[in-house]
Amino acid sequence: MLKKLCDYLDKHNIRYLTMRHSPAITAQEIAEAAHIHGQEFAKTVIVNLDGNLVMAVLPASEKLDTDLLLTAGHGEKAELAGESEFQNRFPECEVGAMPPFGNLFDMDVYIEESMTSNNNITFNAGTHTELIQMSMEDFLNLLQPSVVRICKSYTE
Repeated sequence: MLKKLCDYLDKHNIRYLTMRHSPAITAQEIAEAAHIHGQEFAKTVIVNLDGNLVMAVLPASEKLDTDLLLTAGHGEKAELAGESEFQNRFPECEVGAMPPFGNLFDMDVYIEESMTSNNNITFNAGTHTELIQMSMEDFLNLLQPSVVRICKSYTE
């Protein structure tokens, strides 16, 4: 469990639930292992937007549309970041298990608009076997992310 994140949530008096599950790598596998609907499980995708790393937060069941993110971020070039570009940013996290708290890692956060209608958000807590679930309202209030359309299926 990412201590930095738990300390941050505790400091802000945020109620959250921690869960453990069998090892899984993909966001969809984790959602299934934890019996959480793919729309409520958030995967964090790191994107290089004009030379700056940003977090895109989207449902486990969806794919990021970098063109939509590019428009939302008012950028000129957006591409998925390679692990070597960001692994040092998350020293306490397993690669691919970063929580969607960009403010803790000096990164802007863009969240898929469709997720914000959920009551809760569930996400990796720094490992491939631990999750945190909290209210979407608390998540949005704490992070103040850019709420935008960044998934293809919601624009077609």
